[in-house]
Amino acid sequence: MCRFFYQIPQNPLHTPPQFLRFALNNPQTGNFMNRKKRIGIWIRVSTQDQKRGDSPEHHREQAEAYAKLKGYEVIEVYDLTGVSGKTVKDHPECRRMLEDVYRGHITGLIFSKIARFARNTIELLEFANFFQEQNADLISLNESFDTATPAGRLFFRIISSMAEWEREEIVDRINASVETRAKLGKVMGGIPYGYQRKGKDGIELHPQESVVRRKMYELYVQHQRYGTVARILNEQGHRTKRGKKFSDMAIKRLLKDPITKGLRRARFTKVGANGRPELRDPKEWFFHRAPAIVSEELWQEVNDIIARYEQGKTQPMNRRLKLFTGFLYCTCGGKMYVPSSNPKYTCRACKRKIPVDDIEAIFKSQLKQFLLSPEDIEAYYESSQQGIIGKQRELEVVTSKIEKLKARIAKLFELHEKNQIETDRFNEFYREPNEQLKQLERTVPTLEGEIKVMRGHARSSDYILEEAKSLYDNWDDLTNEEKRNVVEAITEKIVVGDGEVNITLYSVSPPKKDSPFSKLASNGQHGL
Repeated sequence: MCRFFYQIPQNPLHTPPQFLRFALNNPQTGNFMNRKKRIGIWIRVSTQDQKRGDSPEHHREQAEAYAKLKGYEVIEVYDLTGVSGKTVKDHPECRRMLEDVYRGHITGLIFSKIARFARNTIELLEFANFFQEQNADLISLNESFDTATPAGRLFFRIISSMAEWEREEIVDRINASVETRAKLGKVMGGIPYGYQRKGKDGIELHPQESVVRRKMYELYVQHQRYGTVARILNEQGHRTKRGKKFSDMAIKRLLKDPITKGLRRARFTKVGANGRPELRDPKEWFFHRAPAIVSEELWQEVNDIIARYEQGKTQPMNRRLKLFTGFLYCTCGGKMYVPSSNPKYTCRACKRKIPVDDIEAIFKSQLKQFLLSPEDIEAYYESSQQGIIGKQRELEVVTSKIEKLKARIAKLFELHEKNQIETDRFNEFYREPNEQLKQLERTVPTLEGEIKVMRGHARSSDYILEEAKSLYDNWDDLTNEEKRNVVEAITEKIVVGDGEVNITLYSVSPPKKDSPFSKLASNGQHGL
């Protein structure tokens, strides 16, 4: 006896066209050639049809009578009563039917009429091709065709050709409509993160998402890494429109979109050869004004940084690593780096070395000489006020999200207590919002503390000046990332030579030429 084993794929519509079935003297099925045709009955009756007296039982009785007349054996009934005909291929009953056809359990399907089988022409063609590949038949009672007969196969090919023509006509009409709507500035497709729909065809700023999207730009200027921005936002409990965590590619796409500076693109993508979206020729794009989230200057600054890294095909340094990478040079001109196996900065060219702890101690001592100009103090005060407003808005967004999540979780508990959600499904629905709630609740005291500190610091320019002078005293309390921010803000270059280190610092913003602060931080030499 020959036995053949196979595994039913997840999507039978996408299986290879050839599938060989064997039934060799199987005692359970008998001789294959002498068996009756095994038939399934497809029932799909809309709710409106049922109100008019067109019952599922009536459709089943008609199909069974036809099968009896033809000598077919009814094996399965697929009941999709009340299901919309817009698309049915993902319905569990449809999946079961396709699997039964694929494994040879049934070799034909009876339905009352084509509209009851599939109203979506694309799905209808897919079903037709699938049944033909599996040597199975489609039987429509209303249209009076049976693909088991030559006349039935001819009729089905005719209506399939008409369906294909109709589909192409629809595509042409849609394309023309899309282009017209794009020219007029109508909003099409999904609403970008940071915005919400206004009326039928417009958009406006989303009060919560717009704050988070603005923060993306601020974080990227600071860290210059997509992954770092995504990590910070996720840790603070922020999520995408679909409730998912931000990815580095999502951050990149959102940062490069000009809509945030008030310039909305329309009809700039199309479906590529591989089925994925790709950019159209820029000549085919349409541009319209939109509410801006960030200033054009900030948008340009971020995108200049992105373009610089993309042109050099490099990635900015991870600021959680070494403090002086990119600023530390050897007197021979080579850059110095820290090998993973040695805690010393090393010159790639001449192999000169200096311990990591030594260079940090020297830099710390140089901070005593760092000052800020009066112009810097005024700029700091103004930026502090804007920073406080931004932090307050961010706190409002976080608080609002917390309230919504609490209400959502409370509703889940209520449904679970009423046995309307099974325990397994409850755990699945509860896990993600609960994790996000905890992250947001951890963010609240951090934001409140930052606002309190910023308010205190902004009260006095004397405090600001004193704070700038006390970097030396506060250095050991800073995190590695905060130290790196200081290094980038005030360091021009550090050169390591034989027995000395030359550190060049500059003020945060350029002072006036005739100001007594114009040479605030010159070269500082330190012996080793």
